[in-house]
Amino acid sequence: MKIAFIGLGNMGGGMAANLVRAGHQVQAFDLSEAALERARAHGCTTCGTVREAVAGVDAVVTMLPNGAIVKSLFVSDVIGHAPEAALLLDCSTIDVATAREVAGLACAAGYRMGDAPVSGGIAAANAGTLTFMVGGDPEVFAAAEPILAGMGKAVIHAGESGAGQAAKICNNMLLGASMVATAEAFKLAERLGLDLQTFYDIASKASGQCWSMTSYCPVPGVGPTTPADNGYQGGFATALMLKDLKLAMAAAEGVGAPVPMGHRAEELYAAFETDGNSALDFSAIIKVL
Repeated sequence: MKIAFIGLGNMGGGMAANLVRAGHQVQAFDLSEAALERARAHGCTTCGTVREAVAGVDAVVTMLPNGAIVKSLFVSDVIGHAPEAALLLDCSTIDVATAREVAGLACAAGYRMGDAPVSGGIAAANAGTLTFMVGGDPEVFAAAEPILAGMGKAVIHAGESGAGQAAKICNNMLLGASMVATAEAFKLAERLGLDLQTFYDIASKASGQCWSMTSYCPVPGVGPTTPADNGYQGGFATALMLKDLKLAMAAAEGVGAPVPMGHRAEELYAAFETDGNSALDFSAIIKVL
């Protein structure tokens, strides 16, 4: 299959490379020449414009920073320029309203489009073990699943258009809040004189167990290897966690949902980013507790 991949950043670069490994022809575009060079090294054909990348393809996959860029790119350079038969998949994390608006515009122009945000971070993007949450009708999901399977371990149909984005922001609100609670628990255990490995061994098998502890422990040298063991470099940047928390807060306000824990997590990550930690992995929040 010939696939256009737009957006070759920390996540998109690994995703495009995995599509090549899965046997697809990938026509890639990014504004960064360094990103294009990495894509070429992984077997992608690089293009000078989005319109060049989407010409003659069977599918278009995008991984972009925000909803405004997603809408602008699809309106200006994808809709009406990619073949009408091409499947359009946006893997960016954006607000639900924009995801539905862009899908509506694509549908009106005769395209099939789904939102397919991801969970797993940079390591999973590189390893091809992402989880995809797909919004769109069953026909879109059926067409998207074999493409997304080349980049992930799980491809799940979340529901109608925009449902993928809704699932993503709810998931990441839970992740942000649980990481703060996990970090708090380890710091309290430390002050109470507990050995942190011993506390991990107990809590990871008790009712306090959660993914933030057992798979992504914020304490260096405890549990499996995580960004904490690399000075909190790599992983899922604080700036990205804060972006997702802000999307969750806006969505919650829009539907009148009380989310006090999510709101407090957003406040803590906003302060952490303001203190110059935007590039650190989000688990580095433990440093200020």
